[in-house]
Amino acid sequence: MGKRKTPEEKADEERRYMLAAAAATDEEFESFFADPNQAIRNAAALNPDASVAVLDRFADDRFWSVRVAVAEHPNTARKTLLRLVAGAPSARGVVYHAARARLERDGVRFDEAGFPVE
Repeated sequence: MGKRKTPEEKADEERRYMLAAAAATDEEFESFFADPNQAIRNAAALNPDASVAVLDRFADDRFWSVRVAVAEHPNTARKTLLRLVAGAPSARGVVYHAARARLERDGVRFDEAGFPVE
């Protein structure tokens, strides 16, 4: 079992959640790319004000849920979505499937091997 958070740590986490949800400019998102709490990074990636550039950076997050949020975000650029489906077939998981579903809704076709057909 992990160490219990102090009231101050809990308050700081809550403050960062609120900032992640309220961020409106690329500069306001900057601190969240390296936030140690993956759920706060996820909240930032779900923010409707996240720009194409912000979402492209979150697409490189180590936590799969953040990358799924990017795949499902309406502001995500096609270039970013294509990057999320570019991996080896043996490494495909929930991120690949979320990005593929989004691309298919946008009219992109996939071949039998699961790669996008341009």
